[in-house]
Amino acid sequence: METKKKVVIPRPKPLTSENDPLHIIKTRMVTHNRPATIAGPMVRYSKLPFRQICRDYNADIVYSPMILAREFVRNEHARQADFSRNSSDTPLIVQVGVNNVTDLLKFCEMVAPYCDGIGINCGCPIKEQIREGIGCALIYNPDLLSSMVRTVKEKYKDTLRLETKIRIHDDLDTTVELCRRVCDAGADWITIHGRTRRTRSSQPVNLDAIKYIISKIKDKNIPVVANGDCFQLSDVTRIADYTGANAVMAVRGLLENPALFSGYGRCPWGCIERFWYRTIEYTCLPFQLTQHHLFCMLENMQLSKSLLKELMSTKSLPEMLDWFEDNFELKRYGEKGFGERVEIPYIKIE
Repeated sequence: METKKKVVIPRPKPLTSENDPLHIIKTRMVTHNRPATIAGPMVRYSKLPFRQICRDYNADIVYSPMILAREFVRNEHARQADFSRNSSDTPLIVQVGVNNVTDLLKFCEMVAPYCDGIGINCGCPIKEQIREGIGCALIYNPDLLSSMVRTVKEKYKDTLRLETKIRIHDDLDTTVELCRRVCDAGADWITIHGRTRRTRSSQPVNLDAIKYIISKIKDKNIPVVANGDCFQLSDVTRIADYTGANAVMAVRGLLENPALFSGYGRCPWGCIERFWYRTIEYTCLPFQLTQHHLFCMLENMQLSKSLLKELMSTKSLPEMLDWFEDNFELKRYGEKGFGERVEIPYIKIE
């Protein structure tokens, strides 16, 4: 009878100044005269092709989508569907939705060789996740959250960075106490989304809350990332200056305009061409997800509603590519000017 060989997962390589997210967060103001810029996690949307175009446009650190630990560690199909990367996909933080130490350790063992840090999701407000003890549920369970952070850091130390992304409580001092406990447990930095579990994204982010929390944990000497309502490059400096944060994370703003951190007020056409190239090259996005990414970017570019409707009526990747080539001049990778144009290059019909 043949015995199966045990698969040995390599330990993560030591972090360097080039790929250590903690070093980048701490030093960007000195090296680049600006706060660190971070492309935050979006369920489904923060996959490899999209992460790469965010990097093309000055995102210093990029997150994966939230991945559910219990599915990932038990299901090979989930691993194939949820996580892909390449050698240039760094610094990368893999965000995890998890509600117990055991699954978190198994998850870290699987992904640590392929990323630079793990982010524990403590901010997802979706009711189904909260019922499972995931996402926002963790800000009401500081004992469990602290235990998860401490266990991972004791095992990996500085070979793997660990972050927690939280929402705020109605009582801000409760959030302060949570952050202090997470700091003591060994987290490398904390990301604060300035909304409560019940605050709608249409309501303004509470920058005063982020500022207050940062002021109360300064003695812990841990970096803080501010998250919420970053839609223009000017917002990065404004948010960081007001709150005292070391870095600023954008999420919805990047979905519409991946070039946000490069100072483009609207999504440039170059994003479209780069996204098409990466999507076809990596072949890791479902058609509907690809379609929605392109819709968000083109809507931000103020494409007409009639053309947006035509885009969304396409039923396959080849059909959608044909539609693009019928309406626009779409350069291929390697062609002169690829990924450089700003305005939409409509094809003029005589």
